[in-house]
Amino acid sequence: MADEQNTSSSSSIPSEEISGIVGYIESKYDTAKSSRQTHESRWLRAYKNYRGVYDSSTQFRDSEKSRVFVKITKTKTLAAYGQIVDILFANKKFPITVEATPVAEGVANLMHASMPGEEQLQTPYGYEGDGNELLPGATEATPMEKLGGLKSEYDGATLLEGKARIPNQPQISPADETARRMEKLVHDQLLDNNAVNVIRHSIFESVLLGTGIIKGPLNYLKKVHKWSVDEGEGKTYKPYDKEVPKISGVSCWDFFPDPAATSLSDCEYVIERHKFTRSQLRDLINMPHFDGEAIAQCLDMGGNYHSEYYEDIIQTYDKQSYGDGVNNNRYEVLEYWGTLDSYLAEEIGLELPENMSPLEQVQINAWICNGKILRAVLNPFTPERIPYQAVPYEINPYQLFGIGIPENMEDAQLLMNGHVRMAIDNLALAGNLVFDVDEASLVPGQNMDIFPGKIFRRQSGVTGTAINGLKFPNTAPENLQMYMQARQLADEETGIPSVMHGQTGVTGTGRTAAGLSMIMGGASLSIKTVMKNIDDYLLKPLGESFFQWNMQFNEDNPDIVGDLEIKPRGVASVMQKEVRSQRLTTLLQTVTNPMLAPFIKIPNLIRELAISQDIDPDTLVNNVDDAQIFAEILRGLNAKQEAGEQAQGSNGESPSMGGTQGAPTGANPNDPSGNGGGNIGTGNVPQSGESNFTGTTQ
Repeated sequence: MADEQNTSSSSSIPSEEISGIVGYIESKYDTAKSSRQTHESRWLRAYKNYRGVYDSSTQFRDSEKSRVFVKITKTKTLAAYGQIVDILFANKKFPITVEATPVAEGVANLMHASMPGEEQLQTPYGYEGDGNELLPGATEATPMEKLGGLKSEYDGATLLEGKARIPNQPQISPADETARRMEKLVHDQLLDNNAVNVIRHSIFESVLLGTGIIKGPLNYLKKVHKWSVDEGEGKTYKPYDKEVPKISGVSCWDFFPDPAATSLSDCEYVIERHKFTRSQLRDLINMPHFDGEAIAQCLDMGGNYHSEYYEDIIQTYDKQSYGDGVNNNRYEVLEYWGTLDSYLAEEIGLELPENMSPLEQVQINAWICNGKILRAVLNPFTPERIPYQAVPYEINPYQLFGIGIPENMEDAQLLMNGHVRMAIDNLALAGNLVFDVDEASLVPGQNMDIFPGKIFRRQSGVTGTAINGLKFPNTAPENLQMYMQARQLADEETGIPSVMHGQTGVTGTGRTAAGLSMIMGGASLSIKTVMKNIDDYLLKPLGESFFQWNMQFNEDNPDIVGDLEIKPRGVASVMQKEVRSQRLTTLLQTVTNPMLAPFIKIPNLIRELAISQDIDPDTLVNNVDDAQIFAEILRGLNAKQEAGEQAQGSNGESPSMGGTQGAPTGANPNDPSGNGGGNIGTGNVPQSGESNFTGTTQ
């Protein structure tokens, strides 16, 4: 259970005003519930097809014996869910990154260490909108103000804004460093929230029902376990509470948005329906801004939870029954996030801004149960927002709730079930003989049971005409052929080919490598659309919510200041790892050309190649600074090795190639003939008139 900002305006509500605010929220709840019935019927059919059960709407003929249900919907749903989860979390890193905007506000993109005399090149004068606004009381813009939250780390350094002008001049990027710290902090908070499991639940409901809901981040007091060592007392357990952001998954069945809205940004209000036990309701007393007296009155009144019709249907599918009517062991609590007229807010004692018109509205958060207000506070977030994210599997135009896989293949599932049932019923007839008996030709009173060695006594007629076996035609192949056609139709309707979830006996195009590549490429397009929805409707809003929470509530990290942008990385992971790895390897081979190497960022290329092969780049790949350090180390080792080889060669132990050496033993180094005496070559060529010249008369 999460709670909001401790400093939010709250009130102790007078009893005479309770019915008004409770009635307002319950009227909104009834409107949202009645408008959601169409979607509930879709979800029930989707759940029915996923579970593989028939409901009362399915009519069978009296002659139908088979009630088989082919659970292809379940297979497709789990295949899509598994593929999406594998894409999102395969790299063991949450797919959200934080980057600085191209032109950051309030923090410099680049700053460099000033060289002697360079300060004189800087001018204190600029232009309006250049980002160098003067601070109150200052006579000129201070470059250190562009460091944002990094001022304390570079205190005493002389830094100037802009790119370094001299080669090897030290420079930093405050905007990128701020973004890196924010990303590290958000990932740590998501890890503490066990966000992977929460989002997996949301994605599963998105695939099954068409929409997944995530709530948060909300303020939560986390108990940090700590042991301290005291002199003479040993270890002492001293836990403390820490305010952290928390997210949770919300089922579509408990989510009631504004029926007139097409997205959460358009919602005037959102209501979440809770089903609490007595212990869970009692625990709310310890949460900030909850009215303990109202909670105690609700506990005394007993449980008020009413099971909705869809809950009874689902429990029937699950072979469970908890009875009808009111559940005395559970409490129905409605959590309201939305607008409220200012005069109503003022009547219940909320502290409103001064000079607010009675016609204006304010954002509030209220909890009600058993006609009592358990909590009423102003929306604690700045800027005001409703802390929910709804991600559709497939966008339903003009509707907030999306479309899932079971709904897409509903007709194909009906066709598959029908033709399989027909094939089984036909086989039951075609696989057995039906006998035609002429009782007039047989002796009366005989037993008609058939078994080997059976003897029928005949009293008249031609031999072999009294009893005849009839065999019905076998139409199962035609029915199974229609079943396969319906299965192919399901592949096309969902965009998930059967080869992706282990279909055997593949024929046609899928038997070749090129054909299989075409099929998988087509399937990746549909998954890429789904991943884009997850990026736009879940990951990006969730990352922005964590950023806003840290900027508003996080006091432990004051250096998180800057103009940052949340970038989801879901679509970037859709490309098949093998294809991406192959392309990166090809690019790496291309840049071996010295003419092209300066145009490629080699360190980033190596890191991306490691990621594509499911290797943690931080464990194997050095960054630019570490790479330079290791390059110097290797250069020093090579120099020492060469020096050692030269010293070894001078001692005569292992002569090196190319060294100056004497003539071989027995050779005359002054022999000019070139016959092997000492010199290798043609020797001295005889001239005309000499004894060895061929033209000289001997």
